[in-house]
Amino acid sequence: MAEIIQRDGTWAFDGDTIRITPGLNRSVPLFRRTWGEIDVPLAAVAGIVLESERRRGRLRLRLRQGADPLLQATGGRLPDAADPYRLAVAADRTGVAEYVIEEIRRALLLDRIPREPARTYLLPGPPVPVSVRTSDGTVSFDGTRIRIDWAETSERVKRATGPRIIDIGDLVRVEWLPNTGRVDGSLRFVTRETVSSALPPEKDPYALDLWGNARRDLLTALVAAAVTARLPHPSARTATGSDGIEAPCVPPPASDHHDVLLRRLRELGRLHREGVLTDEEFTRTKTAILRGF
Repeated sequence: MAEIIQRDGTWAFDGDTIRITPGLNRSVPLFRRTWGEIDVPLAAVAGIVLESERRRGRLRLRLRQGADPLLQATGGRLPDAADPYRLAVAADRTGVAEYVIEEIRRALLLDRIPREPARTYLLPGPPVPVSVRTSDGTVSFDGTRIRIDWAETSERVKRATGPRIIDIGDLVRVEWLPNTGRVDGSLRFVTRETVSSALPPEKDPYALDLWGNARRDLLTALVAAAVTARLPHPSARTATGSDGIEAPCVPPPASDHHDVLLRRLRELGRLHREGVLTDEEFTRTKTAILRGF
């Protein structure tokens, strides 16, 4: 096993999975401490690098496009410090970091992991139920429904509508922008009925306006990722033309991914045995993987 332990966290690679555990130090961002441990299957990895910084380095794991619902939901807008796929490395531990990189790169070559976009999510996303309290209200997701309970500071038009409940089947997509402390963020749930809505987040009863504590508001990305993980994968969605008519997306060229398929099914079975996935989630994800091949 290749392992590196730092104050920022621990990365351990056993040949099949990279286990990322955030550090317990208060300097570790709230977002990473709240999510906790993440198991990244090798099949989801596109590469790994050691970035040089002043007096230290930073390990950075690059995932395949479309493999992770968190990256899909946030669109690369997570602050660097909150990125769970980065690890601050002390100057005297760069040798260990380089060993971890060598082991992961060797495994990627031996297993012939493709670099093209994934056609199904290879990470399960944050566990549910998940609930986050923000300046605009509390948003909760139980795996099938989103519920928004408005705060007293919410706009009157939102409070007048009462709690907002959205079934996952009614969703088209989730739009998330971070609260940076200088610019307000938002978490918007776009449904079939609201897909053409132009309301600003503070007026939209399907959106949370994030203007308060930036560290806590960042936790809404967990809700966005958990919901995104249960929506159709981007590769399976339909594209809408200028005439408004939906047409099926053209799938990428077929190729022989038999070995990759077996690895994904083994990883899925392990997550099911360990209780990470429920029977329903296991069946649905297995069906999606087989359909993708």
